[in-house]
Formats: sequence, structure tokens, C-alpha cells
Amino acid sequence: WVGMIPGTYDKNIEEWPQRGGANGSLRYEVELKHAANAGLNNAIKLIQPLKDKYPGISYADLFQLASATAIEEAGGPKIPMKYGRVDVSAPEQCPVEGKLPDAGPPSPAAHLREVFYRMGLNDQEIVALSGAHTLGRARPERSGWGKPETKYTKDGPGAPGGQSWTVKWLKFDNSYFK
Repeated sequence: WVGMIPGTYDKNIEEWPQRGGANGSLRYEVELKHAANAGLNNAIKLIQPLKDKYPGISYADLFQLASATAIEEAGGPKIPMKYGRVDVSAPEQCPVEGKLPDAGPPSPAAHLREVFYRMGLNDQEIVALSGAHTLGRARPERSGWGKPETKYTKDGPGAPGGQSWTVKWLKFDNSYFK
């Protein structure tokens, strides 16, 4: 979640919702079918009961809240929440596929810059955002990586549920960079 929501934002587009970002579009099947979003349908299923119980809160706010809560529960900082994001109203408003980084491109640094400079991020912010990989695991069926192992933990923990990017994949820390 952490890296996915801002992944569709484009600072060069002024009109909403075309500019992307946290707009709830991830709930539509057309966007869930993007390769980079593989497996997120499971997360949507977990959030849906909350949306049903509290219809006044937007999907965009729920997705942001889920991300902030996951970081906090993993020992990371408490992220102050602001509510009031507006959801897109139709699948036609979803971003086109290909706005998120590819997994394992031939020139990773250049590719990340190409993708994230478009969003207005600088190199320091790209590195910080990439650190989100310290949490969670990669599964071939749920990842743009498409392989059963990760580059960093080929024989690491979590084999039945995917391979982690770090040894302590449930702890928010800087181990991804070590």
C-alpha cells in the first residue's frame, strides 16, 4: 500500500482526477488488473467491510488510513491523518497502466528517476519511498517482480507466503538499505 497510492500522481497534470494520486481509483477492477497492483484485491476485500460500515469516508481516505496504520503497527511513526479526499466516480477515471516503476528494469536508477521525477519527487524522496520495501513480502502472483524469490532474500524467511525483501519484514526500519 505504502508505495502504491502516490504512484499514479503526475505533477505536470493540473486537472483532477487525471493528475492521479489518492483518489480511490484503486477499487476498480481496471486498475486492480495493472501488473503493479497484482494482489491488492485482497487488501480491498479487507477494507470493504469498513467502507460498508462507514459509507461517508472515501476509499481514498481508507487506503491512506490503512497505509498509515500498517506503518504504525510495524513500529514506524504515527502518521497524522487528514480526511476529505474525494473518490473518482467511474472506472474510466482510473490512471493508465505503466505509471508505476517496473520491477527489475535494466537501468534501475534511471528508471526510478524517470517515474518519480514526473511525480515531483527528488532523489532523496525516491530513496525514502523505496524504503517501503522494508515491510511485507513479494509473491510471484502478486508482484510485478513475477519471481518466487526476491533479489535480496533468495532463501529468506516467509517462503510459503512469499519472500521478504528484508529479514524482519514486519518491522518498520531501515534494513532495506543495508
